[in-house]
Amino acid sequence: MLSIFRRLMNNEQGVTAIEYALIASLISVAAIVAMASVGTKVNGVMSNVASKIQ
Repeated sequence: MLSIFRRLMNNEQGVTAIEYALIASLISVAAIVAMASVGTKVNGVMSNVASKIQ
């Protein structure tokens, strides 16, 4: 078990893949937060327009 852990620690490709996965996850979280904020504002605008039409 210890030899597997040592081999994984020496493998640079695994570390790079993990770094890319972390970067991609941070970008996706930021995009979700931004889209949620924009969605809330668009919902408010559409509600305002709907109330003016009626």
